[in-house]
Amino acid sequence: MNVTHLECALCGLRHEARVLQNLCIECGKPLLVRYDLEAAAQTLTADSLKDREASLWRYREVLPVDDWTNVVSFGEGWTPLLNANKLAEDLDISINLLIKDESQNPTQSFKARGMTAAISMAKEFGVQKVAVPSAGNAAGAMAAYAARAGMEAHIFMPADTPKANVVECQQTGANVTLIDGLITDCGKIVAERKKDEGWFDVSTLKEPYRVEGKKTMGYELAEQLAVPVGSGSGNHSANRQQPTAYTLPDVIIYPTGGGTGLIGMWKAFDEMQQMGWIDSKRPRMITVQSSTCAPIVRAFENGERFADEFENASTVASGLRVPKAIGDFLILDAIRASGGTAIAVTDEELMAAVAEIGAATGIFAAPEGAACLPALRKLIAAGQISSGETVVLFNTGSGIKYMEVFE
Repeated sequence: MNVTHLECALCGLRHEARVLQNLCIECGKPLLVRYDLEAAAQTLTADSLKDREASLWRYREVLPVDDWTNVVSFGEGWTPLLNANKLAEDLDISINLLIKDESQNPTQSFKARGMTAAISMAKEFGVQKVAVPSAGNAAGAMAAYAARAGMEAHIFMPADTPKANVVECQQTGANVTLIDGLITDCGKIVAERKKDEGWFDVSTLKEPYRVEGKKTMGYELAEQLAVPVGSGSGNHSANRQQPTAYTLPDVIIYPTGGGTGLIGMWKAFDEMQQMGWIDSKRPRMITVQSSTCAPIVRAFENGERFADEFENASTVASGLRVPKAIGDFLILDAIRASGGTAIAVTDEELMAAVAEIGAATGIFAAPEGAACLPALRKLIAAGQISSGETVVLFNTGSGIKYMEVFE
């Protein structure tokens, strides 16, 4: 294991790595896992990756599990990076448009990435009970991985969470409580009860490991985009040829609630640079939120590093309905450092985009993922995308879990 310590993302305080903990003991902000990347780079190479499993655990040198028998996995990760040429034809400029389809993960969303890491580490630390507040997909993933690990799962979700998510949790053995309120209200319940109940809190960025699973999206992009142009059939995961140099897209457009995926990829890019995979050039990171729940967009536009809670938050894209993100400063730091931006789209725009993406690509995108398309159009209209650039949209989950919003 190459983990050296945990580090507070805000104040930088060093914490011991082999201690079960949630947030920084000084300032209460997220902890990030730090590695001996010089050691990791000795074995995490293009040659070594050729023969590894097609899952996110292929990047084992930069993942936190010590004892490999503690890994709790369904084979998550290594999702396809698909050409969206037909979709790109309707845009005002010519770009290389790709969709990273996270709906092909176990439990049908990118949340599986975070939960395989979090539950594996919980198992390594001997945790018996885990708890999470969720707008839907994180709960489904946590319930599945907890069941596989033999742990009790306690889940708190808003009462209007899509029914598919609720049923999924119930049918995989979780204890589900529905709350009249938002995910922030659910989080308060977990925080209040976890000590007495003996739960380990796996809330977004309130433990150090979910972000480690999510960061593998960044590693995958580097591998998949390194395939020589013209060698594949439109699916960048189909060809496993490993070139000597990795590349990243010019622009990443990412739907943002808690923001762990964006934060994780930004962390991955830094790790990759330190290991010699890439240089200092970074994609422009674009956060997309719903106009009726856009705390990050508002903070970005106001030049603020921290985002105030968004009052009366609402959106049909339940994963975007996060009025206050604990990692707000990390999201905003990454956007600004990359030369990116934050964009709000309406629920009407993102719902129309579900059908448009589906007809053009065959992907039944979650409303959150579909929000990336109207955001792209706004960027093009504002002159923030250049002809010939490579742009990756993230579909973070499957539309099949949101049937009520299509009725």
